[in-house]
This record gives sequence, C-alpha cells and structure tokens, in this order.
Amino acid sequence: MHRAPLPEHLTTGSFSLRMSDKAGVSRTRTEAKDLATVSRGIRVHLGSEATGGAALRAYTELDDSSALTHVSAARVWRAALAWRLEEDWRVHVSRRPGFSMPRRVNVVGHLLTFLPGELVEYDGVRLTSPARTWLDLASMAGVDELVVAGDSLVCSHGLEFPAPREPLCTVAELRTMVAGHPGIRGIRAARTALELIRVGADSQPETVMRLALVRAGLPEPELNHVVWGVHGAPVLWPDAAYVEWRISIQYDGAGHGGAEQYRRDIRRESLTREQGWLEVRVSRDDLTGGVPAVVRKVRAALESRGWRPR
Repeated sequence: MHRAPLPEHLTTGSFSLRMSDKAGVSRTRTEAKDLATVSRGIRVHLGSEATGGAALRAYTELDDSSALTHVSAARVWRAALAWRLEEDWRVHVSRRPGFSMPRRVNVVGHLLTFLPGELVEYDGVRLTSPARTWLDLASMAGVDELVVAGDSLVCSHGLEFPAPREPLCTVAELRTMVAGHPGIRGIRAARTALELIRVGADSQPETVMRLALVRAGLPEPELNHVVWGVHGAPVLWPDAAYVEWRISIQYDGAGHGGAEQYRRDIRRESLTREQGWLEVRVSRDDLTGGVPAVVRKVRAALESRGWRPR
C-alpha cells in the first residue's frame, strides 16, 4: 500500500498531531504502521534516529504552556547527570500554576512558577534555562548530584585548550537563581551544592574525584590549569593539578582503551616528566568505595613531593 510521504520536518523527530495538522497531514496518515505512537497524540517515524530536543519536541508542541524541565531539560542541554539520574528516562513536562497537570504515559508532570527568562527556546523545544534546570534538579537530586550537574553547566576552557568551551551558565547565574526562589523544593541542597561547584570539570568522574579528595582532607586541586612549554606554547592540560607540588591528575575514561589513545597517554606521561611534573592516572574503579583508591594515590603523590597534613 502506497503511503503519502511525510513532510521532512516530521521525520526528523517526534511530532504532535497538532504539528501534523498544521502540515496538512491527514489523521489517517498518522495512524500508518511506519509511525510509532509514543504517547497520546505523539508520533515518531520508525526511521527517525532523533536524540536530544528533536526526540522530545512534540511534548512542548502539544500546547503553548508546556515546557521540558528537570532531567529532560538537562539532557537537551547535555548537562552531566549522576549515574542514578541518568537512568531516569521519563519525560518531565511542566506548566504554570493555573493550568492542568500534564498527565500521559511516561511523563512526569509538574506545576511550576517561572520568572522572566527562565523559559527559553533551544534545539526546537521550549524548556527551562540552564540555571533554572539545575535548580529544578534539586527537588530530585542530592548535593553531590547537583555539583556534578552544576560543574558541567559552568565548565569553560579558554583558547589555549585543545577544545575551547563556553559555559552554558555561570556560577553567578546559579547564585542568582537560588536567591530568586528561596522556598523552592530542594533549596537547602542547592545552597550547599552551590558552594562546591567549580569551573573546569569536564565530566562526572572528574567532579566525583575532586569531591573525594577534598573530603579526605587533601588540598583542593586546581582546575583549568595549563602547563606551558619552554617555547611559550601549552603542552599539558591536567584534569586537575596541584601546582605548588607540580602534580598532574589525569582521569582515564572509557575512551582510553584503544591502541592509539594508549600511545597518546604514554607520550603525555613522558612529557609530564620532562616538564618536572608527576602524573597520577585515575580510572573509574579508583572512584568507588568508602575511601576511594584515588585518595590513596593522590596522598602518596603529594607526600612524595613534600606535602604534609597540617
């Protein structure tokens, strides 16, 4: 049976029947077997490989009052989520008080009050701003989980880094957001986490590592440090650094298992020694347990360089 082709913009992500009506697509066509019904009034083309905002855009097209919030907004912003939150694949949709609560399959509905500027359009969807997204996570996250998300949102790297990066928001914006919602659910956790957020952590494990070191009584490492070579060019970019003791901490994630990456890691460690620095390599296994192994590794490195507990 021949099916009329869908308009291209309906094949690149989820779409609501409201969207297909506007595009002139018949309701009979929206019931065809090449479309999946993921929720009431929402379809996805079976050939679509959409992610991010494109996969969720229909949920904010159902009406003019709905917006993605919480974990769903964080995913669109590509904020780092702690392992527990990463497993929450429900769609979080919010409306302002006075509207009905969003209710549909696999949707968590919220009624929230938004100040001017806290709802934005990005990647084809209506959602909360990065700073407001972080604050809303406080209603479902612990302090460390908020630090992980906050670190990823404020992370930036200058032009001297191999991959410069602009922050999605600043610590000052997070602070303003907390001050503007003194009675919101989770505000105590947000205030505590705010004091622990730092600029420069690229990933969840880097944040977990930093928190473990500080809580074990070790000095707080510096982020975004650059080691410059004798010719005035940057040569090393430690994930975390103890500049006084010339110690570089490098987190080796899942991408460090390949042969080429292995060779790059060896060259990096050799260059670190040439610069008079000591490299401490950390894996995911070093971050688990009551007293993570990273604490022992870094303490030994510090002591070898003359550091002593006060």
